[in-house]
Formats: sequence, structure tokens, C-alpha cells
Amino acid sequence: MQPIGSFKLRGAANAILSAPRAELAEGVVTTSTGNMAQGVAYMARQLGVPATIVVPDHASQTKLAAVERLGGRIVRVPWERWWAAVEAGSAREAADDVEGYFVHPVRDEDVMAGNGTAGLELVEQLDDIDAVLIPWGGGGLTTGVASALRALSPHTKVYVCEPESGAPVSAALANDGVPTPVEFKPSFIDGAGSGSLLPEMWERARGLVTGSFVTSLEAAAATVRLLLERGRIVAEGAAALPVAAALAGDAGDGRIVCIVSGGNIDPARLTAILAGKVPD
Repeated sequence: MQPIGSFKLRGAANAILSAPRAELAEGVVTTSTGNMAQGVAYMARQLGVPATIVVPDHASQTKLAAVERLGGRIVRVPWERWWAAVEAGSAREAADDVEGYFVHPVRDEDVMAGNGTAGLELVEQLDDIDAVLIPWGGGGLTTGVASALRALSPHTKVYVCEPESGAPVSAALANDGVPTPVEFKPSFIDGAGSGSLLPEMWERARGLVTGSFVTSLEAAAATVRLLLERGRIVAEGAAALPVAAALAGDAGDGRIVCIVSGGNIDPARLTAILAGKVPD
């Protein structure tokens, strides 16, 4: 429901508005699959500075088109180079021709705090929340929301939701909390799932998370269709994961909140889903 169709504007805005204005003179840079890219590009346009976004080669074309409409410059790189840049915390790990103030899409504390405002709003608007289900991409949304809940509603359980195409949190929990690399295959769920965890993000989140749920691509696609048909909500793949897990009964009974994280899905993928197919 944010102007960019994703929660990412919360973190991007907080990080950029918290930065010294002099450091923004050459523009802003981030590494993103598309939603953080839009958040950074939106804020750059608001402030009248350029934005450069380094994206992986499988990024959603719909999200990239939105970045370009906002005036952002896109630099495409292979997934491996993009993930190396995310791990290193520097866009220059992936591309040389980028300049500007770097906003990490996940582990920037101001980004996490901005994301956490969603948790504050949950507590302001709802009583006795039993569980909150959150999609895990890099951990920034989970850490922000779970931190707010731990402070204001400590009895509320927080569950991570991942696609079967790459579920490193579930692998870590199954290995006594020790991060374990997993096989990762890019899919239409481009905002969640990976082959490994960012160690510092996992250290922040592991004490806040009660458990995790893994959803099949088929169930995620069916939930995207269900949300549109019954709720008139257009959700991208990652955003459907919490709802799919809740509908499967994974989180049990009670007052369960699902974070529907974004609605930026390619029309071709949505068309396939509405036809009962699982898109690429």
C-alpha cells in the first residue's frame, strides 16, 4: 500500500533521510532485486539526486520498469556477482561504474528501523497478536518488525516464511542455528529465498524468530491467485508466502498476522498464475 507497492520504502526513506545531505550530493546507490530499488529511486527523485541500482540478471522486468520511471539507472550483473556485492556491502563488488551514497538493502540499521515501523503499527492497531509471519529475503524486514514486537508485544511469535527454491533459515534452524548453505534456484518468487544467510543478519534475527515455514512454488502461486480473486489484493510471490503458510495451518490458531510485503509482480507471471500455472 506504499507509493512504490512495497514495504521497502519505509527502510529506504529512513536510511536516506538519516544520511548527511552532503553525502547524497553524488546520488544514492543500492543493490536490489527490484523493490528496494524502487524505494531508493523514489527517495532520490524526492531529493533531486541521481539513483543507481545494481540488479541481478533475473530481476523482475516490472520492477525494473518502475525504477526507470522513477529516474533510476539500472546496472545488470549475474546473480553471483550481485550476491557478492550484497555480502560485501558494496555495489562496486558487482560493477565499477557506480557512484553515490550506498544504502544496503538489508543490513543498514536505519533500513531495519524503517522496516520496523510496520511492527509498531501492528501493536498500535491490534491487541493480543499470537503470531506474525514474515517473508525472508535478506532478513531486514524480519529483524525490524521482530525487534519492535519483542519490545512492545514480547508474547507474539515471529515466523519466517521461505520458498522451497531456497530456504536457508529453515536449514539453519534444523542445524541448531548454524548457517548452512542450501541449493538455490531463482524463481518467480524473486523477493525471497537464497542459497545462504548474511551472517550478521542471522545473528540479529535468530533470537527473535520462533521458527520457519517452507512453501512450495505451487502453493505460493495458488495463494497469489487466491489473494487476487477473494481479497482483491495483487501480491508478488514473496508476499504470498506468509498467507500460504497461515492457510496451511503452519502457525496454528489465534490472531495471526501475515506481512504481505509487496505487489510488484510481472503481468506475464500473474497471467500464468491466474491460468493455474506456476510461472518461471
